[in-house]
Amino acid sequence: MDNPFPIPLNALRAIEIVARRGALAPAAEELGVTIGAVSQHLRRAEERLGMELFERTPSGLRPLPPLKAALPQLTAGFTGLADGLASLKGADESVLNLTVGSVFASRWLIWRITKFSQAHPDIELRLNVSSTMVDLSRSDVDCGIRFGLGKWPGVTAQLVGGTTYQPVCAPPVARRLSGLADLAKVPVIQDETTMLSWDAWRNAVGLDAKIKLTGPIYSDASLAFDAAISEQGVLMAADMMSADAVSDGRLVRPFGHAVEGPQGYFLVVAKGRRESRKLRALRSWLAAEVPASVDGYLNQGVTHGR
Repeated sequence: MDNPFPIPLNALRAIEIVARRGALAPAAEELGVTIGAVSQHLRRAEERLGMELFERTPSGLRPLPPLKAALPQLTAGFTGLADGLASLKGADESVLNLTVGSVFASRWLIWRITKFSQAHPDIELRLNVSSTMVDLSRSDVDCGIRFGLGKWPGVTAQLVGGTTYQPVCAPPVARRLSGLADLAKVPVIQDETTMLSWDAWRNAVGLDAKIKLTGPIYSDASLAFDAAISEQGVLMAADMMSADAVSDGRLVRPFGHAVEGPQGYFLVVAKGRRESRKLRALRSWLAAEVPASVDGYLNQGVTHGR
């Protein structure tokens, strides 16, 4: 009888990681072997299958169409195996490992962790704050909050909020803005990482496309927020992220015209991961807390502390 699994599990895991990450090093690190060993796993798997799995390019290894089509099932399968092993060992429902970006952490979540802890005193929320996209299939990550269109491979995504956005600035800057055209007379902070469209907002409010908007450039979204608060100019920001600073007067919305974008904040979980009690608790809390925070923390009884 033919062996239905002609490839060893470690080799299959190496294939899945390399296909998802596009490099040998992440697989070597996760499996605890050398890069050469991972390369051998791939070569022997291709020999046994009688087909090439990857295109070797100067920028890395790219999965060929058959592997690319099978990748979601492979990723979900390994995630399910990890969850199954955790169940056998007795999964720790008292610790929830959440990965988030710096803006979501510093402008919204950090001021509300106490609320989550009060609602769920039996769950410790541990944050992994990263500017890069963390691999959600890792056994030490339960879920994440990502900003975007909600269409990431290998994950299920549920919209949390943050789809509306508009310009914000410190009150002294706002006093220099008597109309839309005055944006040409003040610095406009450029956030290189943002997905928020100034063009879409300009079209919605009827701002002349010929008016040039210039100002300081930041490659970190959290620093761009600080720049706006420190009176360096006008920043385009999601209403959800600016609500706290607006509610305590550090920022204002000078034009009061928000637009709805296609992007937002999503709760994301690796496909194949079971819906644990702690994950359900976070999902339920976010569903209640995000709408409640639309006017900022001061209206929700939270002290800012800085």
